[in-house]
Amino acid sequence: MLGRLRGPLAKEKTKEELDRHYEGMELEKNDFLAMMIAAVVTFFPVLIIAMTLIYGLTWLLFTR
Repeated sequence: MLGRLRGPLAKEKTKEELDRHYEGMELEKNDFLAMMIAAVVTFFPVLIIAMTLIYGLTWLLFTR
């Protein structure tokens, strides 16, 4: 039963199939702005945490 459920989900599409699927899609007026806002909201917290860890390790190793 599990193999029957995984069958349709496991299929990987080729580049040609993906190109054909997305061929007719056009970006709307504010889609680019929405994608940039989503990228900032997604990556900014991760960057802040990474920079804080780097700063904290630098502080521990060199100034303490």
